[in-house]
Amino acid sequence: MNFPDQAPASNGFPADDVVLSVAQLNRQVARLLEAGMPRLWVAGEISNFTRAASGHWYFSIKDESAAVRALMFRGRTQTVGFVPEVGGRYEFRVQVSLYEPRGDYQVQVEAMRRAGRGDLHEAFLRLKDQLTREGLIDAERRRAISAMPQTVGVVTSLAAAALRDVLSVMARRAPHVRVILYPAPVQGREAAAQLCLALDQAAARAEIDVLLLVRGGGSLEDLWCFNDEALARRIAASPVPVISGVGHETDFTIADFVADLRAPTPTAAAELCCDSRDQLLGQLRAASDDLARAQRRRLETAAMRLDRAAAQLVSPVQRLHMHRQRLRAAIQHLATPVSGQVRQREQSLHRAGERLQAGMDRLLQRGGRRLAVAEGTLRALDPRAVLTRGYAIVRGPGGEIVKNALDLNVDARLDIEFAQGRAQATVVRADTLL
Repeated sequence: MNFPDQAPASNGFPADDVVLSVAQLNRQVARLLEAGMPRLWVAGEISNFTRAASGHWYFSIKDESAAVRALMFRGRTQTVGFVPEVGGRYEFRVQVSLYEPRGDYQVQVEAMRRAGRGDLHEAFLRLKDQLTREGLIDAERRRAISAMPQTVGVVTSLAAAALRDVLSVMARRAPHVRVILYPAPVQGREAAAQLCLALDQAAARAEIDVLLLVRGGGSLEDLWCFNDEALARRIAASPVPVISGVGHETDFTIADFVADLRAPTPTAAAELCCDSRDQLLGQLRAASDDLARAQRRRLETAAMRLDRAAAQLVSPVQRLHMHRQRLRAAIQHLATPVSGQVRQREQSLHRAGERLQAGMDRLLQRGGRRLAVAEGTLRALDPRAVLTRGYAIVRGPGGEIVKNALDLNVDARLDIEFAQGRAQATVVRADTLL
């Protein structure tokens, strides 16, 4: 091992008076480690596993009292045949080395094989099996999440990035929904007990419609408080539905299995807890359009029925004229001199004509009354008839009908339709009547 412009000592190391740079020191230590440590097998659990876009694996190998950083290059990972699980116990063939830029001691993994499950993973599986036998993980017991909650509860840490993500999503998608925070630590030895207390508080206050239990990503150890049995039973017994959004999409905890709904991330939990304001307004506009179309169809149907009824009415004058023509034809048909019988028949026909005229008058009066009632009904169904009584139709900037003043923004342009004419206005202030 030679150093520039310096003669090595007899033992291969630089002389005592040689001054090394940090890079030279790390390079010397790396060479000593690689030369002095043979390739060997190490057993331990995997934690902090990261699968880089390059295909390399970065993780830690740990046991009960120590841990070491490890990496496995892409060419080696392709020979493993499986993706290791966080918390799983494996055996690794390693070369001890040093990452020179930082001076970090690490091992390069050349091969790995399964060596049974890690202690944490075994505890996870035991609790999952127990809760499964008790029916707490059954899909049938999961409750539906209301699409329009009025209040949403959030259990997480005040300092968690997950809280900022949830509040950002709620402010953007559903600003009309109230959010109540029940703070609790989401990592550490006391976290599980504090999470249980937060769920108890939410249940006792009975002020929310759905509860979000959220935390960002982390190692198996970081997320371990969400694998607590007492917490799992609190979630299952919650009086309101619980959405679990713990870790990343690939992370699974016991809380995910007993919750009413599992979200892959805290952001997704906020998106799943309620429909967005834009979606609800779209549904409302669609329902309003359907109602308007149904009203138009009803008015059109009533108008057609009125037209058919009017067409069936025959004028009493026309009927009287028809009968007179028949009478004249009958008189002309008589070739013999008028006898007493003929005069009697003529008088009878005259009286019949008078009765017919009276009947036609009554029929005309009834038809007129029915027509007046039908016209009144049409006028009552006409939505614009209301405008003549001093009301107006207010439309927003997009042409939609405004029903709630709180939907308007200050300075928004309005179009106002009166019984006679239109006007445009600008919003100065919007208040509710309640």
